[in-house]
Amino acid sequence: MTQLPAPGALDGVVVLDLSRVLAGPYAAQMLADLGATVVKIENPRDPDVSRGFPPYLTDGDEEFSAYYAQYNRGKLGVGLDLAAAEGKQVLKDLVRSADVLIENFRPGTMDKLGVGYEVLAQENPKLVYAAISGYGQTGSRSRRPAFDNTAQAAGGLWSMTGYPGMPPVRVGATIGDLSATLFAVIGTLAALRHAEATGEGQLVDIAQVDSIMALTETAVVDYTVDERVAVPAGNEHAWVKPYELFDCADGQVFFGAYTDKLWRAACELFGTPEHAADPEIDAMRKRLVPEVYQRKVKPIVAAWLNDRTKAELEELAGDVVPLTAIRNIGEVVDDPATAERDMIVEADYGPMGKLRMFGQPIKLSATPATPDRTANR
Repeated sequence: MTQLPAPGALDGVVVLDLSRVLAGPYAAQMLADLGATVVKIENPRDPDVSRGFPPYLTDGDEEFSAYYAQYNRGKLGVGLDLAAAEGKQVLKDLVRSADVLIENFRPGTMDKLGVGYEVLAQENPKLVYAAISGYGQTGSRSRRPAFDNTAQAAGGLWSMTGYPGMPPVRVGATIGDLSATLFAVIGTLAALRHAEATGEGQLVDIAQVDSIMALTETAVVDYTVDERVAVPAGNEHAWVKPYELFDCADGQVFFGAYTDKLWRAACELFGTPEHAADPEIDAMRKRLVPEVYQRKVKPIVAAWLNDRTKAELEELAGDVVPLTAIRNIGEVVDDPATAERDMIVEADYGPMGKLRMFGQPIKLSATPATPDRTANR
C-alpha cells in the first residue's frame, strides 16, 4: 500500500533499513519523509517485533500495528534471511545501488552474519553505514544489551529527573531511542554529503548512551567545574527562576519570565509594577538566589496565576511573556495550532480506516516532506 514520495530534498537517495522497533526505523522514516527511497528489510522468520505493538488498526480479524505504521511510513518492503547465503547475496546486490544502510543490531551481529560494514564497503565504497546501538561500536560495554531505559540510566538523565527527596523518574517518552534517532539522522546526512563530494563512505557510530549524555544540558560542566552533581529538581529548573509549573484555577501552566526584561513585563501585565522596582528582586541574579526565590518571587507568581484559568492566562500573556497551559496529548492533537503546522497527518489504510499520526517537524520551503503515507504491511 506504500505510496512513493513526491520529489523531496533527498530525492534519488536510496536507503536500506535493516533496523527494528524505534531508533533505527524512525531515522529511516525521517529520511523517507524527506524524499529518500527507503527499503525496509526484514527477516521473514523474525520480522520487526514492533509489528505486534499496540494500538491496532483493524478490519475484521485482521490487525495492523499503528505504532509500526507511524515509524515505517513511506517505506518499501523486502524479506531477507541474512543467515542464508542467498539472503547475504541479495543484500550485497542491493548495497551496490544504495547510498545509506541503517541498522540497530547489537555490535558484532552484522559481522557475525558476514555482512558487516567492512564487507559491505567493499561492495560499495560510497556506502554510508549508520549503526545505532546502546553503547556504541567501540568500548568495553559495546556488547551489552540495551534499551531506552538503559540509556536513560547509564547516560545520567534518569538520576536527574523527578522530585527532590524522591526516587528518580524516567523521562516519559523513550528519549534514549529518540535522541539516538536524531543524532543518527544528523550523522547520516553529514556522511552522505561527504560521500557525494568525495566518493568516500564511512561508518556512522551512534550510541544511545552518548546521545542521552549530550542532552543533559549543564550537568556535565556543573560537575567538571563545581563538582556539583545534578539531582531531581521536580518542575523547577536547576538555576533559572521563575521557570517552572504553577497551579492555576483549572490546571497548571508553565511560566518562564526569568530575565529582567520579561520580569518587568510580567509585573506590568499582572498589575503589580512595584515588584519590578523592589530592590531585593529587581535583578535576575537576585531572583535566582534559591532562598529569595522561594520566599518572595514564587509567591508573587503564584498570586498572579492562582485565580485565573489556563485560557485566561494564555490570552493575557499573549506575545508578551512565556506562559503556556500544560496540555494532555488529546488537547495537543485537537489544538487548531497543531493543524496549522501540519503536525497531524492521515494515511489511508482502506478498510482499516485512516491513521492519524504525527507529521514531520522539519519544514522545507522548496522540497516539503511527505509524511502522510502508509507503511508496508
